[in-house]
This record gives sequence, C-alpha cells and structure tokens, in this order.
Amino acid sequence: MHYIKKEFEEAIKNIDNNEALKQLKAQFLGKKGRVTELFKRISDLGNEQKKEFGKNINQLKSYIENAIKEKQTQINEFVKRKSLEEESIDITLPSRVSNFGAIHPITKTIIEIEDIFKSMGFDVETGYEIEYDKYNFELLNIPKEHPARDMQDTFYINDNVVLRTHTSPTQVRVMQKKNPPVMFISPGKVYRRDSDITHSPMFHQIEGLLIDKDIHFSDLKGVLSEFLRMFFGDVPVRFRPSYFPFTEPSAEVDIGCIICKGKGCRVCSHTGYLEVLGCGMVHPNVLRNVNYPKDYNGFAFGLGVERFAMLKYGIDNIKLFFENDVRFLKQFSF
Repeated sequence: MHYIKKEFEEAIKNIDNNEALKQLKAQFLGKKGRVTELFKRISDLGNEQKKEFGKNINQLKSYIENAIKEKQTQINEFVKRKSLEEESIDITLPSRVSNFGAIHPITKTIIEIEDIFKSMGFDVETGYEIEYDKYNFELLNIPKEHPARDMQDTFYINDNVVLRTHTSPTQVRVMQKKNPPVMFISPGKVYRRDSDITHSPMFHQIEGLLIDKDIHFSDLKGVLSEFLRMFFGDVPVRFRPSYFPFTEPSAEVDIGCIICKGKGCRVCSHTGYLEVLGCGMVHPNVLRNVNYPKDYNGFAFGLGVERFAMLKYGIDNIKLFFENDVRFLKQFSF
C-alpha cells in the first residue's frame, strides 16, 4: 500500500484543474480504482490479517479522499482569483452610452395640443375607429347621397359600417350622453382613401366642440387664435369662408408661413399663408339630431396632427412618421 500512496502523491502534484482531479479520483477510488482493488484482496487473507489489512486500506482511502478535497479547494481558489483578476472593473472608466427610446413626434404633438386645450378648460374624449354610417355621416348633417360624402373618400366595411373619416362621431356620441354645456376635444386615428407625400390612408385628427348658451363666432376666433399662438408662437392668423356640412358658417384657418415668414415660398404656394385647420358654428341640424335645446349653440373645429407636426418640426414627407426609421426618430429624443 505504501507504493500506492507514493504513486498518488506524485500524481496529484501535477493536477491543476477539476477535470484532471476527477480522473485521478476515479483512478484510485473508482469502481476499478487502485484502492478498490485492494479491498477485493481481503477475502484471500486469514482472519488476523484481514483486520490489519482492512485498517490500512481505510486509512489510505481516507488520506486520498482528504488530499483530493484539499486539492479541489486549492483549484477553486485559484480559479476564483484568476477570474477576479481578469474580470476586474475599472471604476474610473466612463460609462457606456445607453440607447433610450423617444416619444414619437406624432405623440409629442398630440400631447402638446391636448395640454394647450386642457389649459383652456377643454376635456378629452375618445371614440371608436370603426363607426356606424349613422354617426360618421347622417347625424352630422351628411345624409346618404349627400355630395359632401365625396369629400371624405371613405373605407366601407359594409353599407352601414365604415372606418371613421374624422373624429366627429365622438362629438355626436358625447352629446347624446351628456347634457349641455359640453367642452372637449377628441383626438384619434382616422382613415381616408388618400396617399401622397402629404396624405396617408391613416392619420390623426383632433377635433374640438364647445356647446353652451350665447356662443358667437368671435368666441371661436379667440380660442383658435390663442391656441395657434401657443403652439406656433407669434404668427399672423386669418379666417377664410369655407364649407362644411356640419357647421354654418364655416371657415378655414391659415397662419403666416413659418418657412418664409410670410414673404412667399414654394411651401405656401407664394401666398405667405398656410392652411392649418377648419372650423365653424355647429349646424342647427346637428344640434337637433342630438336633441339639444334650442337656446344652446356652439362651435367646432378640426385639425390634422401630422400637418401640425410637419410644420412644427420641418418634415416634408408624411410617410416618415410611419416607416420607423431609427435615424429619423432619434432626432426627436430630446
């Protein structure tokens, strides 16, 4: 047994990893190991020899087991120290730059517009993107076969259901549920069959409604002029007569061109002004359709969010909003 112990001691000196140590353990203590083979020889000895021989084998086995455990501890400590040395952190190094997301320019624009109107006392209401023809057209004074329907270029799901062409159906639904006075804006997605560098089949609108007693066009002009000043800064504002079936009288609202400062350029068609929204006094037929009392009147307005964002941030192609190009979106991470 002395020679086995010496052989083990020579072998363990050269062990420097756990895999080699595992193989050494199998060589001496495994099922066919050197020490295990010694136990098999006990049956060939006499009773007196068995006792002494078995004692010596157990001592050898304990010695080898303890030596292996000690060696394993040494190897683990070495591996740990080496890992700490190789993976040490230099706290004086500058931190890595993290790429954080940013609020989409359309969302930024909606939030800014909402905040302005909230500061004026308007609530925010939302509605359905898939609407009944009744709410999208008929209750808004646009009955079937009305020529104004051609202005909308609608996506029809069936004869009575459409993808809403404006957020005005929300106004009707709110008026049916709430007695006057009401004062709110309704933001959301709308859909029309139109697509070019300034139009998209899906875009965002924000429409507003104020119904109360003794409301005049001058109130509408005051609200919209202040809103445009707060959003675009100190720009000239003008109102031009127009036509919408759900308002009477109706108007288009222009601001002084923010590109050429009113001097005339390609963007404003050399007029010095840019059209930004439509508005008007709510048509009496609309108020009758929702059973509002005759002594109430009000005004409504609507704007395209993409147009406001394009003017605000100098964007010349509406499709950039929907392509998810990170290089484009990074410009708004401020």
